[in-house]
Amino acid sequence: MEIGTEFLMRAASGLPFDDIRNLLSGLPGPDKERWVKTRDEAAARAWPVAAFGRLAPMAEWLAAWQAEGPMVLRPLLAVFASTHGAAARGLAPAGEPDTQKQVELMAAGGAPVNQIALDIGMGLKVFDLALDMPTPDIGEEDALDEPACAATMAFGMEAIAGGADLLCLGAAGSGNRAVAAALAAALFGGRAEDWLEGLMPDIADPAKALVEVALARTQGDKDPLELLRKLGGREMAAIAGAILAARYQRIPVLLDGFVSTAAAAVLFKANPRALDHCMAAHSAGPAHDRLLKELGLKPVLNYAIEAEHGLGAALAASQLKQAVAIIQQTAPREDGNN
Repeated sequence: MEIGTEFLMRAASGLPFDDIRNLLSGLPGPDKERWVKTRDEAAARAWPVAAFGRLAPMAEWLAAWQAEGPMVLRPLLAVFASTHGAAARGLAPAGEPDTQKQVELMAAGGAPVNQIALDIGMGLKVFDLALDMPTPDIGEEDALDEPACAATMAFGMEAIAGGADLLCLGAAGSGNRAVAAALAAALFGGRAEDWLEGLMPDIADPAKALVEVALARTQGDKDPLELLRKLGGREMAAIAGAILAARYQRIPVLLDGFVSTAAAAVLFKANPRALDHCMAAHSAGPAHDRLLKELGLKPVLNYAIEAEHGLGAALAASQLKQAVAIIQQTAPREDGNN
């Protein structure tokens, strides 16, 4: 089912966000039978299920949201790269490569995430979302208009056109951590510093100033899709679209860091069940923990990885792959009873 293509055809109505809302209102649920079957299989192993800790529930979750499974044979990492006008405020940490360089490193196989992807047989796609055309400074004007935001979500929906059994989502973009903080603050409230806690000191002040002015500019806005287009970026819109498409194609999702989680939060605010097929790959610091708590997500790993380029998600995918192996390959109980 090509959700992105279907969406683009229906978006010709001139009400693109209405089409997104229709998708959000008809989300498929988990396969409860496969969930129970996987739980029974785990219970039939030579060790008690409790000995597996969180590994057994992770395998059960995979089974419930996959068309077939549980399995991690075709994991895919999609990294969406975008540029932001607000980055000119000094929002990039010292020493961080600019967005174009980040994309080039991943494309050439020289980024940290490439090494993990190669090791676990993970596909990696890096999407250049008009890097030469930064979105406007969200402290001064909206990042996107409605048609552009909806079209970018539709683009994200096509990210899994080649198929996958696990989708990992990451983001690349100088300054996008502060932009995502503004979006999170608008969605859930709180002070700017609440959503910037743990940010590198050299960008804390300009990031706080951006979040405060962006919140003042959008004060009173409550519609999550409107907040996405006003305060997000192209990478966040594309990630939200990819999450939606994965739900309809029965592909579970691992959210990488704060930026991808903020994009997911838009869907959660529109429908609290929208992220049931998603897991948080890891914890990226205090503000990320605060956001995960709002979404009811518990991270698979706690490595404090600050990079937003899919490294944490790739590591968590490896963990899920091992969880499936334990459930499926551990010797069964000799008595054959659960």
